[in-house]
Amino acid sequence: MKVKVVALISGGKDSCYNMMQCVAAGHQIVALANLRPAENEKDELDSYMYQTVGHQAIDLYAEAMDLPLYRRTIVGTSLDIGREYSECDGDEVEDLYHLLKLVKEKEGVEGVSVGAILSDYQRIRVENVCKRLNLQPLAYLWRRNQEDLLREMISSNIQAMIIKVAAFGLDPDKHLGKTLDQMEVYLKQLSTQYGVHVCGEGGEYETFTLDCPLFKKKIVIDSSEAVIHSADAFAPVGYLRFLKMHVADKPNNSSASTTVTDSCPCMNYVGDITEFVEDNEQKQTPQVQIASDLCRDTLWDYKRFCPLRTKHGYQWICGISGSSVHSERSSIQDQTKQVFTLLQAALLNFKAVTNMSGTSNQDSGK
Repeated sequence: MKVKVVALISGGKDSCYNMMQCVAAGHQIVALANLRPAENEKDELDSYMYQTVGHQAIDLYAEAMDLPLYRRTIVGTSLDIGREYSECDGDEVEDLYHLLKLVKEKEGVEGVSVGAILSDYQRIRVENVCKRLNLQPLAYLWRRNQEDLLREMISSNIQAMIIKVAAFGLDPDKHLGKTLDQMEVYLKQLSTQYGVHVCGEGGEYETFTLDCPLFKKKIVIDSSEAVIHSADAFAPVGYLRFLKMHVADKPNNSSASTTVTDSCPCMNYVGDITEFVEDNEQKQTPQVQIASDLCRDTLWDYKRFCPLRTKHGYQWICGISGSSVHSERSSIQDQTKQVFTLLQAALLNFKAVTNMSGTSNQDSGK
């Protein structure tokens, strides 16, 4: 069953690649969402939550993907910066809440594509917003090996350029404007020598995606200027400010969904999906006794988020997250136990539905 998804986009490679994972998993991207600095603000807000460099070209995403784009100005600041987050007036997280609330009302979305890889700070806050809005966060890149991810992004035809550098070994004069494939070997060297995160998860660099299989048109940067944010002698911080840009037609443009599902490397981790388990409204789903009432109390719905089985018999279950099952003060041990309870319930329900389907097929001579 497809889930209608809004994709949080920063312009960077991670948010773009996570959209590809959502499509490969059978979900439907129906809208894009972005938070931007105010017109009189500087390009780089040093936000704890959002990438703002490259915001001048975000509007082109709507045309490149032929999707509605919802944008909201960041008016809050980082107020609640603790390990956990609670609703806080004036915090920049509340800007995300109001943005996603609007998209849900307008587009009827059920899930949110999130390109988070490593930051618990961002994950906790996005999950907090999603829980309050009854939305499912879809973060397929979370805790993936960063070298593997970088290679996948490049091999998946994501055309992204570096638009900000902020780490020892990265020079604004040399590296701004370079593409991921041009930087891959060097980033791996920096990782070995200095511990730099090859996907930039330590804030070492930021990117802007010009093209990918989901784009119906590509983004072209006609002119830009380099801005030195901090002239540090060892790790200068600099970024590109886009001055002029446009979208252009792509040669041999084909269906984005076909391209992604046929070639997306993430599918190697779950096998070739050949069988869909669909709810038959004419059949009564058997009642399954589970260990607790957790599944009935949670926002998580196994019928929406575990619809796929591989041809080798493996069941692919996704969409179980801590945000769905824990209170603000529960421990990580409690959250883990609850997640496994949900997983057990999903497997039992899936087994029961499959057995009923098999019995029905036998009775009908199939």
